[in-house]
Amino acid sequence: MIIDAHQHLWTAGYAWLQDPALARIRRDYTVADLRAAIRGAGVDRTILVEAGRGDDGETTEFLRIARDTPEIAGVVGWAALTDPALADTIAAHRAGPGGDLLVGIRDQVQAYDDGHLDRADVRAGLAAVAAAGLVNEVVIRAAQLPSLARAAAALPGSTFVLDHLGKPAIAAGALDRWRELITPVAALPNVVAKLSGLVAEADWAAWTPADLAPYVATAVDLFGTGRLMFGSDWPVLEVAGSYTQIKDVLADLLGGVRPDVFGTNAVRTYHLELR
Repeated sequence: MIIDAHQHLWTAGYAWLQDPALARIRRDYTVADLRAAIRGAGVDRTILVEAGRGDDGETTEFLRIARDTPEIAGVVGWAALTDPALADTIAAHRAGPGGDLLVGIRDQVQAYDDGHLDRADVRAGLAAVAAAGLVNEVVIRAAQLPSLARAAAALPGSTFVLDHLGKPAIAAGALDRWRELITPVAALPNVVAKLSGLVAEADWAAWTPADLAPYVATAVDLFGTGRLMFGSDWPVLEVAGSYTQIKDVLADLLGGVRPDVFGTNAVRTYHLELR
């Protein structure tokens, strides 16, 4: 079974999609669109990740969708890590429709300063997520990787999932600096990383598999294939390619559709009970 550990759904009205550069993906993406995309690529299950709306209603909606969509094996919902009532918010989501499919929490840490994960209230939020038995999913910029290393070291009982390999500046060729920043993160056994979102950091119009290859190879070298997960980042990937193209490129760079990266690591990391 192939599992895509990172996909989204959204409507054209999401605020961040109003950027003119994102016109090609500024439309509604529905479950029907998802099914067409994954079936064409031979993918069986997905993890639905919050899509930047930034409110609890999106998580409630996504859990309901997941309940009614067997292809969606779990939901990483949005919540503010600074919310002192975060534990209650998580409990409320779990008590609602589809609540058993909540597998992680993600705040938009990339929107904050480089030391956001060092704040006491943010650390308390990370601890609340871990205490609920959920994954702390993090979407951050490369410059924020040191703060992730500190947070993960301070909370060894929490599983952290790093989205998009920390968003290396692939188009700018920033391989060496990114490797320096991500190495301490990869040294922590409670961090799992997603091979996702890489084409969005490359030159959308001119990228080639060779542009991604050194970043994928570095991730394998530092994390090992036991702590990496395939994630399409659909439909964001459509700024630069197609679902099947991105999945096949990653498989080629890994020497094939590895059962761990393309499936069992997601099951273990998110404690999935596949339907």
